[in-house]
Amino acid sequence: MTQLLAISRRELAAYFRTPVGWVVIALYLALSSVVFAFLVLAPAEPASLRPFFGLSGWLLMFIAPAVSMRLISDEIRTGTIESLMTAPVSDWLIMIGKYGAAVAFLAIMLLPTLAYPATLEALANPDFGPVLAGYLGLALAGMLYLSIGALFSALTASQTLAFLGTLFTLLLVRLTTTEAIAQRAPEPLSSALFAISIDQRLSGFARGVISTGDVAFFACVSIWLVVLSVIALQSRRWR
Repeated sequence: MTQLLAISRRELAAYFRTPVGWVVIALYLALSSVVFAFLVLAPAEPASLRPFFGLSGWLLMFIAPAVSMRLISDEIRTGTIESLMTAPVSDWLIMIGKYGAAVAFLAIMLLPTLAYPATLEALANPDFGPVLAGYLGLALAGMLYLSIGALFSALTASQTLAFLGTLFTLLLVRLTTTEAIAQRAPEPLSSALFAISIDQRLSGFARGVISTGDVAFFACVSIWLVVLSVIALQSRRWR
């Protein structure tokens, strides 16, 4: 546990030693605050954060690749991966520690947005059930996106390739599983597309519905991708 926390702290601190981490947080808060001000606080609009959660679901597709692209790629590029892998720490701890740091960064990024429901509470009487469910959905989606990024980061020494690979994979999944495309696909492809549709699963959280099936989907896929990332990291020992 001590080794795991040390790896996570080192990786998390790295985000704030360079401008990238600060720029990502600043851009996300700037865009989300515009949506909150003009769509959530607009006159005659219901006291709901659904526009904010909808925007954040799409923004995370660009933020997650930027956050995860350096997890392993930077170690490979700089050559520090060799000393890291010869240290008395397992590949599982390395990957889980780095992935955990990326998830922690995501949580830090979302933390200032808690001012939005606080402001809404001061001005109206919102239902906090959908608010809590929406944040849970964002966290689960972010963990899934970061796990995809971790896998691509473990497969290449180029941060650019890791970023693009993660981004295009997320765009491919989001666009091909939209309701318009899934309905036109033949069976059993149509059912499969609906089953893996991130939009469909996130819409339930935005409405305040927490389904154990949706939670299990995000959790299981994220764990599976992290396991693949560990295997990709271990494969470097076999070369």
